[in-house]
Amino acid sequence: MHYNDVKYLWIAICIGIAILIGVTPRSCVAQGSWEILVHNAGIASMHTAVTHFGTAVLLDRTDVGASKIALPNGNCRNDPNDLSLKRDCTAHSVLFTPGSNGIRPLTIATDTWCSSGQFVSNGTLVQTGGDFDGNKKVRYFSPCPPGGACDWVESKDQNLQQGRWYATNQLLPDGRQAVVGGRDSNAVEFIPSNGQAPLDLPFLRHTRDSQMDNFYPFVHLLPDDNLFIFANKDSILYNYKTNTVVRDYPTLPGEPRNYPSAGSSVMLPLLASQEFGVAQVLVCGGSQFGAFLKPSAFSPASQTCGRMTVTDPNPTWTIENMPTRRNMGDMILLPTRDVLIINGASDGCQGWGNAKTPVLNPFLYKPSAAAGKRFSTLTATTIPRVYHSTANLLPDGRILVAGSNTHQFYTFTGNFPTELRIEAFSPAYLSGKKQKYRPTIVNAPAFVGYNSRFTITVTLLTAPKGLLELNLASAPFVTHSFAQGQRMLNLAVTKQARRAGGSVRITATAPPNAVIAPSAYYMLFVVNRGIPSVGAWVHVG
Repeated sequence: MHYNDVKYLWIAICIGIAILIGVTPRSCVAQGSWEILVHNAGIASMHTAVTHFGTAVLLDRTDVGASKIALPNGNCRNDPNDLSLKRDCTAHSVLFTPGSNGIRPLTIATDTWCSSGQFVSNGTLVQTGGDFDGNKKVRYFSPCPPGGACDWVESKDQNLQQGRWYATNQLLPDGRQAVVGGRDSNAVEFIPSNGQAPLDLPFLRHTRDSQMDNFYPFVHLLPDDNLFIFANKDSILYNYKTNTVVRDYPTLPGEPRNYPSAGSSVMLPLLASQEFGVAQVLVCGGSQFGAFLKPSAFSPASQTCGRMTVTDPNPTWTIENMPTRRNMGDMILLPTRDVLIINGASDGCQGWGNAKTPVLNPFLYKPSAAAGKRFSTLTATTIPRVYHSTANLLPDGRILVAGSNTHQFYTFTGNFPTELRIEAFSPAYLSGKKQKYRPTIVNAPAFVGYNSRFTITVTLLTAPKGLLELNLASAPFVTHSFAQGQRMLNLAVTKQARRAGGSVRITATAPPNAVIAPSAYYMLFVVNRGIPSVGAWVHVG
């Protein structure tokens, strides 16, 4: 059955139910909408990150042969070791500008296949590792306003100490990045290293099974300045300053969750009302063990999520079921503090051609709802997004969705052709009937210092009902079903006053320190009745 046939069959079933019982089930009501922004981005994005200018960096491998977008000014990359083209005059990274939907080719020299990255304090994207000539490379992208000429710069004298392929990066309070694990390393190293050697982490060896299952470990910076590291089905609290494991967490029941089994994870928003001290981690999806060893079986994916308060003295996993099975899903924190689970498949695992049944409907997970009532199924896309697809939150509240390539090289035939289209998903909070409640930020600070009071001014078409909500969202580096560095903070609103002309002046308190909010650019959202404003970029530090 074709994917669109499945979608329309579900609509027909919903109509039938509505006729029989006289009520349209909630899961049948269209929730959110889709639009194709670009029909040909030139590349299939394996890695995507949104800069503080609102542009998006899209990045693929360099050894996939010719892409569908030329490098500017007749430039070419000459690489005698390239798997496909020794002389390549096409781009493998582009800069996308939402709004105008413009695409500008960028120049990347070394192979970024299955690499990692993170934005640092000044807004520069620091990108690490990959395969072949990119295995130990460090690359920098310092973003510029739309229309600028910024481009990738590759390191000449500062390389990684160990090869990093399928690793995970986490921005630290001191401004460095921790680069954790990967196919070629069971250690943690730092960028910049400041002369420090990599730290061996036996946990990474212990969690590597016969089909690997510990690549792209889930890493979250906790409020106590330790790292929560999850690999396969196990997790630890890791002190990166002393290279010690502070505690072992209970094993998460069910299937393996990391690459190639391809679950995903988020740390739920930290709350000012809890003094930012309570951290909950959510892990959803994955694949049956053996799915990668015998991909032709297309084993059913996991349907479970595990949620654990990792700051509790005696934490345990609470298990919940998603509406359907899913792997290769991306988990994105929305401005409303809910979680969107999008992209992926209901069978197989990651790898070339290792899944055959895409999940076209996103799921919404509401952490604050009662157990058993947290999930809802949203409007389906018509474009399968499986292996090597991405999803990123944009400042306007939409979700940018790109990529999907289940082939070693660009292949535009078969059920899952290499996907060059970029689309956006608009959650229900962006629907027309909700706009009367949507705040508009008219004045916000460009910089806020730790623990400082700051004010912003918003306008609303209707008077707010109670205090408005302020949420800070980081801009993560998204690849292989995990948003590296994703973080959200719910701030304390200390004063709110309606002013002449209908505007509202809000006084809030910034995050207390760099452990809670590592210095970086964040999107600041004002939320009224569950409807977020367009985010304002604020440098926190």
